[in-house]
Amino acid sequence: MEKPLTGNFRPDKTAVSLPEYERAGGYQGLRKALAMEPAEVTELIKRSNLRGRGGAGFPTGTKWSFVPMGKEAPHPKYLVANADEMEPGTFKDRALMERDPHQLIEGLIVSAYAIEADIGYIFLRGEYECSNQRLSRAIAEAKASNYLGRNILGSGYSLEIHLHASAGRYICGEETALLNALEGKRAHPRAKPPFPQVCGLWGKPTIVQNVETLCNVHHIVDKGPDWFRGLSRTEDGGTKLFGVSGKVRRPGLWELPMGTPLREILEEHAGGMRDGLHFRGLLPGGASTDFLVEEHLDTPMDYGNVQKAGSRLGTGTMVVLDDQTCPVGMVWNLEHFFAQESCGWCTPCWSGLAWTEKILFAMEQGRGTARDLDTLMFQTKFLAPGNTFCAFAPGAVEPLQSALKYFAGDFRRHIDEQRCPWR
Repeated sequence: MEKPLTGNFRPDKTAVSLPEYERAGGYQGLRKALAMEPAEVTELIKRSNLRGRGGAGFPTGTKWSFVPMGKEAPHPKYLVANADEMEPGTFKDRALMERDPHQLIEGLIVSAYAIEADIGYIFLRGEYECSNQRLSRAIAEAKASNYLGRNILGSGYSLEIHLHASAGRYICGEETALLNALEGKRAHPRAKPPFPQVCGLWGKPTIVQNVETLCNVHHIVDKGPDWFRGLSRTEDGGTKLFGVSGKVRRPGLWELPMGTPLREILEEHAGGMRDGLHFRGLLPGGASTDFLVEEHLDTPMDYGNVQKAGSRLGTGTMVVLDDQTCPVGMVWNLEHFFAQESCGWCTPCWSGLAWTEKILFAMEQGRGTARDLDTLMFQTKFLAPGNTFCAFAPGAVEPLQSALKYFAGDFRRHIDEQRCPWR
């Protein structure tokens, strides 16, 4: 199968140089895009069925179509790559940036051209020092070759890209909190509407897009939307980077067709569970998704089918739970992280998550009570969509609500035995 995202990856994990990237067809998508009208590029992306790879899965071309265009549109416009990869269990964007940085840069330039953006930003997780170094070098190479800067390739289009290292907050995965951070403010989410496409960075039209999403764009322009849809096993176009962590034989990251079944990823690519361990469940798209269990292993990994199974595709990087790991302890560890990372903007989130974390910690310490189960179930409703300012808290309780459903016996054992049975 074709692997447009990882086809240039070198076995030694070093970055692809600009000459190597060009020999592999790099920047051909940019050349083709510059020969089109911006609206034509957006139309190609719409027809490709590319959906956002950062977690929400919103159709990319549709998102771009909300940006004001033409002579009367406000300027400057901004295109921001969200490279602040803070979701526990997720490491796909890091691989793309470290091993093929020009792919992100080309995708960002083509996307910026489609919305007539003047300035691009890469909002990078602060701990990603290797990505920082390799992206900085690639940006300099692109400028020296006139892929960036004034009058790109003689087209009349100009773009500058700035690399910004984040201070490191999970909430920056929420696009408006990211924009506040980029403006030098506290990373609090903004009220919507207005949406960033109309009023974003410094009050100007802005698109915020995930790294993996952007890396697909120039391939679509170069080879066409029909080719991109043909890479998938489902109606969602393209390939997807799927990752597996946990006690499997071969944890890692693979580029596979969108719609590849969970069982195939877990057993054929990750090698199944380690000797002596049995599968109990997994979080299919990072920490802020609902557990799926044995009955769901034949689910195609795409947005619609994972949702039908009761979870979300999210980032497509799954965290596996085995039968020798305490599910209550696993959920407590996640809720501890989310409670720490709450921005504090709304009471249900900062108070509710802290309360939830304390109850789960007490259970792990042998101090749980029967009423705690009712309280935890209440929290999953109290922090549900519509009750908080942004999607942070609803995502944070997804592993909890599904654990209470699928691992109820484990919670009761903690209470009945007044201890963690796995210790």
